[in-house]
Amino acid sequence: MWLLLITSVISTFGGAHGLFGKLGPGNPEANMNISQMITYWGYPCQEYEVVTEDGYILGVYRIPHGKNNSENIDAGYDVWLGNSRGNTWSRKNVYFSPDSVEFWAFSFDEMAKYDLPATIDFIVQKTGQEKIHYVGHSQGTTIGFIAFSTNPTLAKKIKTFYALAPVATVKYTQSPLKKISLIPTFLFKLMFGKKMFMPHNYFEDFLGTEVCSREVLNLLCSNTLFIFCGFDKKNLNVSRFDVYLGHNPAGTSVQDFLHWAQLVRSGKLQAFNWGSPFQNMLHYNQKTPPEYDVSAMTVPVAVWNGGNDILADPQDVAMLLPKLSNLLFHKEILGYNHLDFIWAMDAPQEVYNDMISMMAED
Repeated sequence: MWLLLITSVISTFGGAHGLFGKLGPGNPEANMNISQMITYWGYPCQEYEVVTEDGYILGVYRIPHGKNNSENIDAGYDVWLGNSRGNTWSRKNVYFSPDSVEFWAFSFDEMAKYDLPATIDFIVQKTGQEKIHYVGHSQGTTIGFIAFSTNPTLAKKIKTFYALAPVATVKYTQSPLKKISLIPTFLFKLMFGKKMFMPHNYFEDFLGTEVCSREVLNLLCSNTLFIFCGFDKKNLNVSRFDVYLGHNPAGTSVQDFLHWAQLVRSGKLQAFNWGSPFQNMLHYNQKTPPEYDVSAMTVPVAVWNGGNDILADPQDVAMLLPKLSNLLFHKEILGYNHLDFIWAMDAPQEVYNDMISMMAED
């Protein structure tokens, strides 16, 4: 939705070219795929496809070791990058075309039930490790909480769960998601259809490389992005904006977004509501969608959250923490918004160094 604001500004002032100052230096990664970005920085990369039990084909990427002669730079871990169904790198299915409604009939329920187990099982089998560390951000934490609390066999394969900007409930979110959740489901589907929500396309590429890289519009682009995630302008490297918008948003299903809207209204972490008691009975053998019990998760977990995060609101995080039966560590970074955990210039000092230290102690 924030893209609409930029669109209106472009329309008002007559186009982007030549009107908003000179282009900043472009970053080549803005137009690269995952493997290209990894190798661009001198790291090895291996690509795999993991097929889930229900037929989705997920792109999984591995950085098996550090740069050559980089003992003083790299921590020495075998790093795997997973993807959830429907995003740019995981848009294939054994049975359904991504042009079909059937392909997009999923939410984070299926990501937790099928995607995460398939990916983790593949990594464990490929590496021969009995247990691995799991790092999740935002919805990556949500599917972790669900999967590790409902699948004890999977949970035994996790050494520690590192949860960044954790999202279990969104009762107190101040994101525009709260307003959008007021739109009736039938009207939302009329507006956005029943397939992909927030696809990444040429328009986002254009914004990243032609609009947001122009000096005068850096502030505009950062402010509109922060509308959804909270403000921390001083910590954003605007010279990298073409890279960020070159790959985000990566796309998900309309059903996934409707699931989040449901959680805003209910204030609970629960399975997707299929719209009627009859449909819910077919899926869950009960008339209402079941709640997920995070307290059933015994995996050791470390949590970092942002004090200025309007999506993973501190009040929701405060509700989550007492339910974590094996909480090893918690740190609230007062100035952080939702995206600072992956984009902030001081994220290594505030988050990653502690994480690496914890892994080394394990």
